[in-house]
Amino acid sequence: MLHDNFKDKAKNWDKNSNTNTKTIGEAILEKIALKSEMELLDFGTGTGLLGFEIAQHVKKVFGVDTSHSMLEELRAKNTPELSIEPLHQDIIASPLKRSFDGLISSMTLHHIEDLERFFSTIYTNIQDGGFIAIADLELEDGSFHSDNSGVFHYGFNTDELCDIARSCGFKDVECIQVNTIKKPEKEYGVFLLTATK
Repeated sequence: MLHDNFKDKAKNWDKNSNTNTKTIGEAILEKIALKSEMELLDFGTGTGLLGFEIAQHVKKVFGVDTSHSMLEELRAKNTPELSIEPLHQDIIASPLKRSFDGLISSMTLHHIEDLERFFSTIYTNIQDGGFIAIADLELEDGSFHSDNSGVFHYGFNTDELCDIARSCGFKDVECIQVNTIKKPEKEYGVFLLTATK
């Protein structure tokens, strides 16, 4: 049974996260040449905020998450014209048995304890020539989240993160800043890591 850290947050998630995800989606579209026949995996899809931005440009998006509550919200947003196929699974503990043209992810990586294992696992799920596009917080002091339970990294040193991705086999690894989240006490940088297999 997967533990649902987002059970109490799922209902109001979209109200709080929309602007940052839109900016991340635009950055991915600018950086990656998406094609209409592509099938992508949205890692840590949540309510599908990023997935729905990208789904308009590809054949299919599969949204994987460990939170049943978040996936329920995603299901409610699916329409016949635009939908994400939800997968309730911890793909690091139980890897998927199929491959994708690419992986997208927004603000999920800081919840993953073992980064080497994560990059190695997703490497096997990406087809040759495929891509990853992963957005998350730049290094911060732990003040971004009001509750740090389930948070393993207070943002990331992007140079170190790029090195981990390279060591797991990814090529053309690059990190660029794509957004700044302004909170009353301070600002937090958001990066996009892109790479190919």
